[in-house]
Amino acid sequence: MAGLLTACAASDASQGDATQTVVAPLEGAGWELVWSDEFDGDGLDRTNWTPEQSCWGGGNDERQCYTDRPENIAVEDGVLLLKARKETFTGPDRPPEIAADPNPQVTQGYTSGKVRTRGLHAWRYGRIEARAKVPGGQGMWPAVWMMPADDHYGRWPLSGEIDILEAVNIGADCDECDGDVGENRTVSALHFGDLPPNNRYVDSKTALPDNSLPSDGFHVYAVEWGEGIIRFLVNDRVHAVFTPEDWDTGSPKAEGNANAPFDQPMYVMANLAVGGRWPERDNEKGLAPESVPAQFEVDWIRVYQCGSDPGTGRACIK
Repeated sequence: MAGLLTACAASDASQGDATQTVVAPLEGAGWELVWSDEFDGDGLDRTNWTPEQSCWGGGNDERQCYTDRPENIAVEDGVLLLKARKETFTGPDRPPEIAADPNPQVTQGYTSGKVRTRGLHAWRYGRIEARAKVPGGQGMWPAVWMMPADDHYGRWPLSGEIDILEAVNIGADCDECDGDVGENRTVSALHFGDLPPNNRYVDSKTALPDNSLPSDGFHVYAVEWGEGIIRFLVNDRVHAVFTPEDWDTGSPKAEGNANAPFDQPMYVMANLAVGGRWPERDNEKGLAPESVPAQFEVDWIRVYQCGSDPGTGRACIK
């Protein structure tokens, strides 16, 4: 998706090797906090985040314009709120780094919020956590994810993408899901490979141990990222582990480097997408009118690096 793909809209998916038996708590592992936003103020901290303003639909046919307005991005009672609303809005087609000159105006039927640390903060290896409450509803698509700070190996997906949390159509009908509450799985994924249409991804869908809806409360979604290993966790339970055998890049700059593209600094973002190819093709199909308004609630986002091994992070991934 030309460098800003939101979630799993790639081809040739392969399911992650999930294991719900491994517990990897932060305490005692050697991770040291290096950055966080607890969202304790009365507004977005602009030294940490820049709101994205774009209406191009993320390359996934999403239906929203992302705006820099309090109607879509707010900090209240210690929580970041990314709010989706049904309203006609006209704004810039693309964010500055991929915009045409001039950047055309586009009109969409929904608005929402997206914030990024791009150009402000980026990290190479670590444990990145978000305590968040996802919205339910057919067509809702919240995410916390990471993109390369400087596209070292080239444009998307040559430089990779790490999706820590995605939640699609939570609570909608789901024939594949355990329990009787509907779609109750969140998703983590890696994107990589060659330029589209030869891009690829690996992912893992996981439900909570009691099969409840993740939209019913806050949970901690995390990635532990070290040299040659990436593993995803929900509430400290590991549900997927990926190694260089699972990824690659078509970039000639990566020749002989098995860890590429996941060996370069990445920044963090959070957003709430409305509709798009993935949610609208799955579960109950389309975008349910009653799903909007909705809000994605983020209590905090924290970044840790391995105190004894900041260069590779491997010593803290046990």
